[in-house]
Amino acid sequence: MAAKTAKRSAKRSTKTAKKSATKKSTRKGAPKGSPFMKPVQPSPALGVIVGTKPLPRTEVTKKIWKYIKAHKLQDPKAKRNIIPDAKLGKVIGTGKIDMFKMTAKIAKQVS
Repeated sequence: MAAKTAKRSAKRSTKTAKKSATKKSTRKGAPKGSPFMKPVQPSPALGVIVGTKPLPRTEVTKKIWKYIKAHKLQDPKAKRNIIPDAKLGKVIGTGKIDMFKMTAKIAKQVS
């Protein structure tokens, strides 16, 4: 009886191992063929912040947020609002702006 139980558990563990090996690995980020990964050319004003070389949209966004946090441009009371400095103001305008509206303005600065 113990032998049967051992065989069953061995079969189950083998099936489980095969299933987990055949599953696709989950990876973070956009797939390589995604439009988000296609390099875009930043405008000269945006190039001052993120660099002038073509980058994927995801990298542009990361670099902008890195700049915002490094220069403490988020409104301390409402973190969703960005208060641009002179460099960022050339890209998104000089007034306080919501972070979601900011992404729309940045989208116009890449080609």
